[in-house]
Amino acid sequence: MTKNEGTFLVKLARKTVTEYLKTGKILQVHEEISHNLIEKSGVFVTLNSFNKGTKRLRGCIGLPYPTTPLTRAVIETAVSAATQDPRFPPVTPQELETIIFEVSVLTPPELIIVEKTLEYPSKIKIGQDGLIIENRYHKGLLLPQVPAELNWQPEEFLCQTAIKAGLQPDVWLMKDTKIYKFQAIIFEEIIPKGEIVQKKI
Repeated sequence: MTKNEGTFLVKLARKTVTEYLKTGKILQVHEEISHNLIEKSGVFVTLNSFNKGTKRLRGCIGLPYPTTPLTRAVIETAVSAATQDPRFPPVTPQELETIIFEVSVLTPPELIIVEKTLEYPSKIKIGQDGLIIENRYHKGLLLPQVPAELNWQPEEFLCQTAIKAGLQPDVWLMKDTKIYKFQAIIFEEIIPKGEIVQKKI
């Protein structure tokens, strides 16, 4: 994923949301784009309110598995992040001037294999891995930037991912729990509508 491709995706996310909030129409990509951008890939779009240099989450929705061509996945998840995140009211057109757009392109989730569940923390690298925890009908995901930004250790990361799934924090210690890890390439605006950079975590 090149910087130009990452820049294209972040601009696509902003343009998609702007158009949808204005007209209710879903954007279509007609221009020629690179092969990377039409490969099926997991992706998350994150919206952060930006005020006096401080960012606060305003919406985050994604597709964790590579089931959809990347540009189409960005369009779908950008609209969802702006209008369907159950934690927040829908974004208004006026807010777009104060929101930073961030796009995380994911590697396919990989099941973590351990002999004993206590080994899970040693298999996780903070600042590199994101997690998915699955137990029966419950599933939760946290992106790799989350534990890095909140200074969590691997144990806390596992507990918080379990809570995100609606499960008890220690469910990762149970044999019937499946834990997957993945990595992400992340591009974001420095300021709303500003320069787009690859995010270091």
